[in-house]
Amino acid sequence: MTPTTVLEIGRGALEAGLFVAAPMLIAALVTGLIVSILQAATQINEMTLSFVPKLLAMFVMLLFAGPWMITTMTDYIRRLYEAIPTLIG
Repeated sequence: MTPTTVLEIGRGALEAGLFVAAPMLIAALVTGLIVSILQAATQINEMTLSFVPKLLAMFVMLLFAGPWMITTMTDYIRRLYEAIPTLIG
């Protein structure tokens, strides 16, 4: 296995991980931003107040994007396993 192949596999793994994590991270980011704006407007400085809305938003996003996330990871792993014979020999 050449260093280029290792870098390709690593890049593919990072891309797949980023694509799978992006919906959850974006949901948490948007929810946190909205809660922060509401906290600033109402002057409620409770740190635990943002936890529950973020958790709910991430759960809802998981319900909607979950099948796509599983398909993306399954496709990447399937391509990786199918490439094993070419990587070895």
